[in-house]
Amino acid sequence: MGGLIDLVANIDLGSAKARSADVIGHVFEYFLGEFALAEGKKGGQFYTPRSIVELLVNMLEPYKGRVFDPCCGSGGMFVQSEEFVKHHQGKIDDISIFGQESNRTTWQLAKMNLAIRGIDSSNVIWNNEGSFLNDAHKDLKADFIIANPPFNVSDWSGELLRGDGRWQYGTPPAGNANFAWLQHFIYHLAPNGQAGVVLSKGALTSKSSGEGDIRRALIEDGNVIDCIVNLPAKLFLNTQIPAALWFMSRNRSNGKFRNRSGEILFIDARNLGHLINRRTRELSEADIKQIADTYHNWRRADAIHPYEDIKGFCCSAPIERVKELDYVLTAGRYVGLPDEEDDFNFNERFSALKIDFEAQLDEEAELNKAIMANLARIEL
Repeated sequence: MGGLIDLVANIDLGSAKARSADVIGHVFEYFLGEFALAEGKKGGQFYTPRSIVELLVNMLEPYKGRVFDPCCGSGGMFVQSEEFVKHHQGKIDDISIFGQESNRTTWQLAKMNLAIRGIDSSNVIWNNEGSFLNDAHKDLKADFIIANPPFNVSDWSGELLRGDGRWQYGTPPAGNANFAWLQHFIYHLAPNGQAGVVLSKGALTSKSSGEGDIRRALIEDGNVIDCIVNLPAKLFLNTQIPAALWFMSRNRSNGKFRNRSGEILFIDARNLGHLINRRTRELSEADIKQIADTYHNWRRADAIHPYEDIKGFCCSAPIERVKELDYVLTAGRYVGLPDEEDDFNFNERFSALKIDFEAQLDEEAELNKAIMANLARIEL
């Protein structure tokens, strides 16, 4: 490993700034991303795509305090949090990181990822029981939680934790850990703490095994749901399950931002992003800025560009409206369709597609004739 580091560090990369120690960190991150792409489903177990991490960090803005990820993978959330602080001329010493990982190999990747960048990883802990059975930071109250837990996990030892004190809003079903993760995050938030996490889109609508009741309690009793972002498809390497971001805040009327306790912001970002190969999509810097700026303008009382609903993209919905829709949090139900789609002419579109399809059928028939003619010339 030392030889590899020496080799990379001695590559002539131009300016002195470009040859800084951070180059090794960028190279390591590049390797992680390439390995994850090559591994496909397995790669997603240790690597959250960079654009998703950047979006979470840019929306939460972790300038100062304790940053926690109880399912930290290879540590990308921590790296991007520090990058965010540096990029905005903050002080790196103003944030401290805490993490936990149950896969030892993945934990070792995280320790290496952080060590290469000179980030203190002493509070990034491994144990094979995982965060539910063996919480390595029982007393931690974090200012920011940024996490991408595994989706829809059925073997999370839920039966052994039926009376756990973390289940303030209802006991999660033993067959699905989604709402266990949400409540684990909330349990670890400081009084003014904020969380940004990735979950399967099913958690926005599920009513099975008491999940609908827990979601209602999070909205009505806890008043902790701040914003929901519906993500595009194909962002993740390990699953095609649709996903959404949940942003939660312990205190939505604390004075740091305006009082949002009577409303929830919904952002439908399904049409954003671009393909980097046939199977994988990523968000551009412009996409990330558009989503993050929408959230910031919504929650700030002194926003330079005051927030406005945009049909098909964002809507600030009162809790009464969420209640009318039976506490379902699918963004599309609130933002509606873009104005340009309201003028959609079905007859014109269908006729045009029918003409294209018929032309393709004619072309296919001609190609089939040519293929058969060529095959007939082959002597066996």
